[in-house]
Amino acid sequence: MSSSTMAVKPAKEIKSKSKRHVRIQVPVPGPRAQEIIKRDQGAIMTSTKSGPIVAARGEGVLITDVDGNVMMDFASGVGVVGTGHCHPHVVESVKKQAEELMHFAGTDFYYEVQTRLAERLAKSAPGSAPKKVFFTNSGAESVEAALKMARWQSGRAITVGLIGAFHGRTMGALTMTASRPVQRRRFNAFVGGGTHIPAPYCYRCPYKLEYPSCGLYCAKILDELYFSSVLPPEDVAAFLAEPVMGEGGYVVPPKDYFQTIQKIIKPYGILHIDDEVQAGVGRTGKMWAIEHFGVAPDIITSAKALGSGIPIGAVIFDKKLDYPIQGAHSNTFGGNLVACAAANATLDVMDREKLLENASRQGVYLKKRLEELKGKYDAIGDVRGVGLMVATEFVKNRQSKEPATALRDEIEQEAYRRGLILLGCGKSSLRYIPPLIVQEEHIDEAVEILDASIAHALKNA
Repeated sequence: MSSSTMAVKPAKEIKSKSKRHVRIQVPVPGPRAQEIIKRDQGAIMTSTKSGPIVAARGEGVLITDVDGNVMMDFASGVGVVGTGHCHPHVVESVKKQAEELMHFAGTDFYYEVQTRLAERLAKSAPGSAPKKVFFTNSGAESVEAALKMARWQSGRAITVGLIGAFHGRTMGALTMTASRPVQRRRFNAFVGGGTHIPAPYCYRCPYKLEYPSCGLYCAKILDELYFSSVLPPEDVAAFLAEPVMGEGGYVVPPKDYFQTIQKIIKPYGILHIDDEVQAGVGRTGKMWAIEHFGVAPDIITSAKALGSGIPIGAVIFDKKLDYPIQGAHSNTFGGNLVACAAANATLDVMDREKLLENASRQGVYLKKRLEELKGKYDAIGDVRGVGLMVATEFVKNRQSKEPATALRDEIEQEAYRRGLILLGCGKSSLRYIPPLIVQEEHIDEAVEILDASIAHALKNA
């Protein structure tokens, strides 16, 4: 069955129960937005921009564009603004630090605001072993720093990752990124030492098996096949994976996947690097998404939501992995004082407003509402996620599971026109990652817009 003839099942009309927040005054993009987009295209490198939205200001879950349209942000600035846009406490903390000191010789000297943040992050990491922290400017730099640390400490050059993973676009991180060909095409040769195994993608199992009868073959194959043939385990420094895959499609592994992986790699002294750049800092209802899987990694990489919009990243690692000499690794802007103030304020807000609990509660409600849409539209093949890290995967046929990429793209664009900001992931999935402050009334309105967008896209497919 093609997407154009996909069945739409009878269902009670899905409407918002509360007041409307979205207000579209002129078609998106409006005249002012079109002008800026044209200027942008002539001045800025062709990149990854996916929607015709020119933002002017934000508050909470809402974005107002330059033409006065008020839109609902279910992308959170690509997972960055967990505390919502321009949270007053974060804004005030940034202002205060900027008035006192913004930068002083980077990482060469000491700053209490840095120390406090490092202590809080170290304490938050799972596991009983003492932790230390290195500050970076982005997720990609966090991954780079983690890869360097694993190589330095082990004396080994190989890192094992997952097909479908996204770890960044700088050359070391790109070595391990495997979510889309466009990200890797024409950039060879990479740093080297990167190899990949199939991901625990149960909806599209590469081995055509089913969990749990599969016995977690996607994990055990690392030992049963790779380590016994092409990948000597004594040459492997680290296993690198996102606890919930981001760009690759919001793939949630089985509960015991990482436990099985750790049982395989630990006897060989292989480190576990946990990439929490998108899934961490409360997105899944836990501070770190790996906590859902009952293991403690050796190294955690973080960024995105840590600064509520101010660029900052961090590497949290087992204290025994620290460099014994100075100068082996450093940077200039890591731990920027304004960024550290924003990150400390972010953690304050998460504690005071109980955002972990809200992410868990609202995540359950969001999945329930999306399951209602799945019951209405055969084009939705799967609904999956943890906390407020949720996705729907669109298919041309539920039996064949053929990805409906064009349909997904049209739904995304129609949602923009109706005032809902979404982002795609994987081959044919849409991700729903609102700020962690989101409430049921926002979810209801977003689902209503999504419902109308799907109906429109199917009708015009």
